[in-house]
Amino acid sequence: MTRTVIPAGRIAVRLVPALFITVLFAWPVVALIRRAVRIASESGERLGDLLAGTGAWSLLGVTLGQAAASTVLAIVAAAPIAWLYAHVGGRAAVILAVVVTVPFVLPTVVVGVAFRSLLTGPLSFLHIGSGLGAVLAAHVFLNVAVVVRVVGAAWRNLDPRLLEAARTLGAGRLKATLTVVVPRLLPALAGAAALIFLFCSTSFGVVLILGAGKLRTLETEIYTQAIGYFRIPQAVMLSMLQIVVVFAALLMTRVFSDPAGSGSARGGGRGRAEPPLPGPVARLSMVAAAVWAVALLVGPVAVLVVRSLRPSVGGDWTLAGYRALAEPVNGVTPLDSLRYSLVSAGLATLIALVVGTLAAVSLYRARGVLGTIASTISLIPLGISAVTLGFGYLIVLASMPYAIAASPAVIPCVQALIAIPLVIRIMVPALESVPVRLRQAAATLGAPPLRVFTTVDLPIVGRSLGAAAGFAFVMALGEFGATGFLARADTTTLPVLIGSALNRPGAENLATAMAASVVLVAATTLAVLIVEVLRPRTEVPLL
Repeated sequence: MTRTVIPAGRIAVRLVPALFITVLFAWPVVALIRRAVRIASESGERLGDLLAGTGAWSLLGVTLGQAAASTVLAIVAAAPIAWLYAHVGGRAAVILAVVVTVPFVLPTVVVGVAFRSLLTGPLSFLHIGSGLGAVLAAHVFLNVAVVVRVVGAAWRNLDPRLLEAARTLGAGRLKATLTVVVPRLLPALAGAAALIFLFCSTSFGVVLILGAGKLRTLETEIYTQAIGYFRIPQAVMLSMLQIVVVFAALLMTRVFSDPAGSGSARGGGRGRAEPPLPGPVARLSMVAAAVWAVALLVGPVAVLVVRSLRPSVGGDWTLAGYRALAEPVNGVTPLDSLRYSLVSAGLATLIALVVGTLAAVSLYRARGVLGTIASTISLIPLGISAVTLGFGYLIVLASMPYAIAASPAVIPCVQALIAIPLVIRIMVPALESVPVRLRQAAATLGAPPLRVFTTVDLPIVGRSLGAAAGFAFVMALGEFGATGFLARADTTTLPVLIGSALNRPGAENLATAMAASVVLVAATTLAVLIVEVLRPRTEVPLL
């Protein structure tokens, strides 16, 4: 009987990502579950009683309700921008892609600061400076990119001949759009809605800053119970409920999303924009959509920049906030935090690229039920509650030797875990684009698998790898939830420092927070611009 020998390289491709996710994700979650079971058995309380004591069911209703409302509003607000994205090309498409993507990858704490400035400044007449209205507005700002990147990409990939055929048969433009375009965009629209619901149901920084105590969700209450009151049993039980919500949302995302980029919408478009619309009315519509995109997505950032120079409404213009970046806070200056953030994000990017690329290769080779399960698991870190994960890390690290618990590698590894799913989402389609015959030819000539990957795959997927690196970097740079649990004085990232500054009274602290937020906006915008220049021109949704 002949034994099949699995090459060591193939084992490593599967083992490294599996070990990383097991240690960085499964271990903290299992630790949470074990702590919940132990607490319940020691106290004699039923799990339901612990949940009831925290008002968990009311918190669950608020969490799901605001997530659903945010999803509907984001789709409505993004619809004109997605339409515009499908009809522009060249530099205009690149600029629009940067404009819609920057808000999505901004640190949520920065978004909170920006909307606090906007709603207490130019939009103060709306009287929604904090609470549900403010949170919904910020969620729309954050998630427009999801609709544009998913639905807009599917729209660009539509075969224009379908619309032309409908017009030839006598249908007007509106009727042709409703009967031909819209049905083919429904899978992409459902996938975008599922992703937005997932992100909003686990939103932390935005709710923490803009909720101002008026809006409490599962996410913020876990943080309050664990860090504010140190009520570990209640925080653990809320984390368990949050995990159930996340898994349900992930399942919904998996059901509705089309990983292939809305394959039902694919045709002969090949990622090109639809032909420009004829007539002055159509051109006016495109201008109106562009103005709406600027007002919705650039406006809050512009107000943030202004408020960083003029912290109080009607006050003096000053650079005090930027000068404060060099002044120590608890022995560490904001510039030190920026340097640490850049170094940490760089290490996280390297880890995410290695682990994410290995996972993408493994998923590309996987088939059948095993491949489906592995693909679903790979998305979990993207949607898991950062607060729940951070709380799990606290429990795990508390039992570890100090040298490990205080290791500077902890935060980069946690940031990498958040970025790995996006690396996988970019690299799997890239690997699928490599012609199989080229790999076969190289293998026939005697090249081992690693040589095949470096000489055949890598030159073809290099641009995608660069795009993955850029997105991993900005996600790591802006991570706030889990890092907030783990940061110490010497490992404080800039988003964590901004959150701390906002919690301290005084105009000086507010000015510092806004100036630091502008610095993060600049770094994020530069990274996204580089990503848009590097990424392949074939239109594959990145979200």
